Amino acid sequence: MSRNARLASVVAVARAVRMAVRPGGPSMGERAGAVPRMVRATFNGEYVGVSKGRLLLMLAAAGYLVSPLDLIPEAVLPIAGLADDALVLSWLATRLVEETEAFLDWEKGVLGTPSSASGAAGGTAGGYPGAGASGSAGASTNGSARPAAAQVIPGDVIS
Repeated sequence: MSRNARLASVVAVARAVRMAVRPGGPSMGERAGAVPRMVRATFNGEYVGVSKGRLLLMLAAAGYLVSPLDLIPEAVLPIAGLADDALVLSWLATRLVEETEAFLDWEKGVLGTPSSASGAAGGTAGGYPGAGASGSAGASTNGSARPAAAQVIPGDVIS
């Protein structure tokens, strides 16, 4: 792993930790409760902030962590064996915090809508409740029309 990739991973984890522990933010219980709703809404096509592929990668990462089989066994290479588990855990924790944050915002109708979907009927646009024809339910805090969860984060696996 290059030095820039390691630095990007550390920055992503630090950002997720800040997001997870900020005052007034969702608790870990709220985030845990949001995961099944996020999965259901994604697979029903209601929520487009996270792809089905990313959800499946997150499930695979969780399975890898709890599985007795390991890519690099700790018994053979103790430091490398723990390092691969730490990388997978940090990626999964970062994704869970960021994805649940975006999903909970979406549920509250905080995120804005992509401008191309601004003419949708029925009080929703682009799959975001609360965003009417003007698309003014709120604005993404990062200056992009795409929700934070749909953006590529350094360290992501892109498929």
